[in-house]
Amino acid sequence: QVQLEESGGGLVQPGGSLTLSCAHSDFALDDYSIGWFRQAPGKEREGVSCIASNFGVTYYAESVKGRFTISRDNAKNIMYLEMHNLKPEDAAVYYCAVGLRAYYCSGYGFLEGDYWGRGTQVTVSS
Repeated sequence: QVQLEESGGGLVQPGGSLTLSCAHSDFALDDYSIGWFRQAPGKEREGVSCIASNFGVTYYAESVKGRFTISRDNAKNIMYLEMHNLKPEDAAVYYCAVGLRAYYCSGYGFLEGDYWGRGTQVTVSS
């Protein structure tokens, strides 16, 4: 079992910035992916960004490239999502997730998570 907990969501004006954090329990996996999904009301869940444990693959959805940055502090078991130049269409509940296969994160997207946090709300509005 992997426990994950997101924080850092909130209300921000268009053009503003937020950094989400995902604190997770220790896990001893060699083959995994870790990253962020989001889901807005009435929309399908979208893989936003992820990191695969092998080959150093990092993925960003086209809609966030150049604005979002994913990173990890392995010593603290925390993953971050820095979000800049936020747009109203970025508003959603953001979930961090761990997938039990590295290939869940590829150039095609973040396919699936096996362990999930409860989510943190991001609202972008003036």
